[in-house]
Amino acid sequence: MALGAGVAEGDFWRRAGRFVESGPAQWFITALIVVNAAILGLETSQTVMAAVGPALLLVDNVILAVFVVELVLRIGYRRLAFFRDGWSVFDFAVVGIALAPVTPGLSVLRALRVLRVLRLITVMPKLKMVVRALLSSLPGLGSIALLQALIFYVAAVIATKLFAADFPDWFGSIGQSLYTLFQVMTLESWSMGIVRPVMEVYPYAWAFFVPFILIATFTMLNLFIAVIVSAMQAIQHDETEAVTQEIRTATHDETETILGELKRLRAEVEALRDGMTASGRPAAGD
Repeated sequence: MALGAGVAEGDFWRRAGRFVESGPAQWFITALIVVNAAILGLETSQTVMAAVGPALLLVDNVILAVFVVELVLRIGYRRLAFFRDGWSVFDFAVVGIALAPVTPGLSVLRALRVLRVLRLITVMPKLKMVVRALLSSLPGLGSIALLQALIFYVAAVIATKLFAADFPDWFGSIGQSLYTLFQVMTLESWSMGIVRPVMEVYPYAWAFFVPFILIATFTMLNLFIAVIVSAMQAIQHDETEAVTQEIRTATHDETETILGELKRLRAEVEALRDGMTASGRPAAGD
């Protein structure tokens, strides 16, 4: 009886897990995530909450309950393999944050409920590919960020020595210079707000700021983009190679099966011919 119950239980988890991971179920979960995102946005409106607040909260709790049931079924189906998958752990963490009790000391958790919207990443392959590309490009981005930090430090030292006496609010210290140069790099009021006032005192200040903008803004930004695009191309190439390998494997298996069938048929024909020859009948083709 216990063995039969265990088999039945395992069959239940298997069927339930396959159902929640099927295409239609995932599309339903995606629709719920979008609806939930809209509800979380509406909850920020005092007018909407005053009108239909209880209904929105009820729908939000129902959707959260569906997410919890989906996770329970997936965990029951995958068992420990569920926690070895990074995307599944991400889903678990996002839903877990939504289930955490909201207290006065942890009121930030109520705002973090909107993280449930990020579950769209796990159900949309294109978004997963973009995130994988960003993660795989982190080492390259780190090297570029280190290079940019060196450029900023050198430029901040030069700017502090050159302009600190007349513009202490902008270049009075290394920290102030770094912040001012960051503003210049973002191109936010860099000309009228900073460079032109400096050029009124130091006419050749453009010889410092223009090369800095060309290096820190355009060159470094393009390097960031190049690393990310290269990572996305590498991931897409790997996925294409994986699909191609699967097709080749399947084609090879089918070819081997067909050749095996042909050999079997040929052996049967040969056996029939030998049998007919042994019985004294003329074989086909004689």
